[in-house]
Amino acid sequence: MNTTGAADPSPGAALGILKKVFGFDTFRLHQQQVISALLAGEDAFVLMPTGSGKSVCYQIPAMLRDGVGVVISPLIALMQNQVEALRENGVRAAFLNSSLAPEEARAVEARALAREIDLLYVAPERLVTESFQRLLERLPLALFAIDEAHCVSQWGHDFRPEYLQIASVTSRHPGVPRLALTATADGQTRADILQRLEMPGARCFVASFDRPNIIYRVREKHRDRAQLLAFIRSEHPGAAGIVYVRTRRRADDTAEWLQGQGVPALPYHAGLGADVRQRHQQRFLREEGTVMVATIAFGMGIDKPDVRFVAHLDLPGSLEAYYQETGRAGRDGRPADAWMVYSLGDVVAMRQLQARSEGDAAFQDTQRKKLEALLGYAETVACRRQVLLGYFGETAPGACGNCDNCLQPAATWDGTEAARKALSAVYRTGQRFGAGHLVDVLQGNATERIRQLGHHRLKTFGVGRELSRPEWTAVFRQLLATGLLSVDLGSLAGFRLTEASRAVLRGEQAVRLRKEPPRAAPAKKSRDAGAVEEELSLPEDRELWERLRELRLRLARESDRPPFTVFHDRTLKDMVRQRPRTREAFLRVSGVGETKADRYGEAFLAVIAETAGSGEDD
Repeated sequence: MNTTGAADPSPGAALGILKKVFGFDTFRLHQQQVISALLAGEDAFVLMPTGSGKSVCYQIPAMLRDGVGVVISPLIALMQNQVEALRENGVRAAFLNSSLAPEEARAVEARALAREIDLLYVAPERLVTESFQRLLERLPLALFAIDEAHCVSQWGHDFRPEYLQIASVTSRHPGVPRLALTATADGQTRADILQRLEMPGARCFVASFDRPNIIYRVREKHRDRAQLLAFIRSEHPGAAGIVYVRTRRRADDTAEWLQGQGVPALPYHAGLGADVRQRHQQRFLREEGTVMVATIAFGMGIDKPDVRFVAHLDLPGSLEAYYQETGRAGRDGRPADAWMVYSLGDVVAMRQLQARSEGDAAFQDTQRKKLEALLGYAETVACRRQVLLGYFGETAPGACGNCDNCLQPAATWDGTEAARKALSAVYRTGQRFGAGHLVDVLQGNATERIRQLGHHRLKTFGVGRELSRPEWTAVFRQLLATGLLSVDLGSLAGFRLTEASRAVLRGEQAVRLRKEPPRAAPAKKSRDAGAVEEELSLPEDRELWERLRELRLRLARESDRPPFTVFHDRTLKDMVRQRPRTREAFLRVSGVGETKADRYGEAFLAVIAETAGSGEDD
């Protein structure tokens, strides 16, 4: 876009592109400051939540500065989606990756050398190749943008060794500003990012981690697939969502089961062929209402604004991973759910993984603290948003009123005596049995195995008949989560006492435990449908909304692209509110730039004019 050969650092130039290209009148928090820093040739570090507009921070400077903006992105599908969306807005963007045939790659390189590209997306593996290094030497460079920068840190939740080589490339081009971007990083990870990317003087811009439109909910797992189905049917029928599970087989089985229950679900994991993964991802992006059941192989940078829920059927790897994954819901700002179920078995598995982790003492200590933070979040009776924000060093002003603990406060009880009985049972049975056997001992169930082992003669046999099996299981889960028990790494995965156990056994420390809230009754109407009806209360508004969505879907299918790359839901809603009748009025709709007005304006204006109840422009 820039043909002057020099950057235009004026605020008006950046704002002009924001309106002309992207269709927005004002910048979001930090965007303009980051853009100004890059236009001035400074390095910057940006930490903003998913969906807060990080990409604009480098896209606009790349269009204003002389040369090509090189964007380092970790996933082929991600860069292809971003380039596709940019081209829809009339931006000169391209990518170089293994999906291109040699002649296609050469054509992209020729366009870059001819200054016909403003943004060039590459993977870190290609960035460090000799051929790409030679190309960089011949290109005028506007900036380097390192997306998903947490991948460079060994303390982050998605460390990728190839990211460690990025600094060796960018250092060869002094004077070219660098921008590192991520949606999630605690203090230690932030410091590591700046060190490993060799950006000690970078200006840092850290936005709030709060996603107020997301409702955080954690429940005890009992029949997880049935719980998930009830949640989808009652809260989000027909809506797009992501379900995270721990293993590939579980992803396949859960997707197949949901399909059998009438939910359009697809699996996604590294065990599927690349063509299958690509096909499933494209269906998820292009079709409305698809549910993706995935391992952590899916999701980084997924730019789908209308994901209404992210569900975890297994515990994520850390609070950073949880925040990153749940942040894929509600990117359009509408209400969305972060819903998770977990069980004693999940806690045992996570404790075993932590105990088996390799690395030096510092690394293992960090991993232990991350696990404790995750389990603490799952077990807390406090406002979950406060706990989550506190982990990232942000203080919430008060309870959020929009998480399960705020909406339905969990009760606690004095579990000191129960904890002492449970710990005593662990000790007296030899510290090598799991919860099932220990509950039988506490409840006085003289099974054949207990008689064979002689455990029916222990002092703890039958001392816990006052609690049910699910209640005792919850006790062991919480003792394990809070570090009062550990897991034996042997084949039995039995429980062992910890140093912290001694104070409880000696009566020197009290223990409070949480009671699981009663199961919620199914909602009579989904929140998604209710939200649309609340925003579009008049029948003629809802009619126009549906007709605009039908048009968007048809146009998207004709050009084989996701519907949201035509227009986001919020843009369609603004069309309903404003009901433009001319091109000039259409350009005043939020999210409509000049390229899209030229491409789609006539079709959308025709639908608005034809729909009964359309009003005149002001």
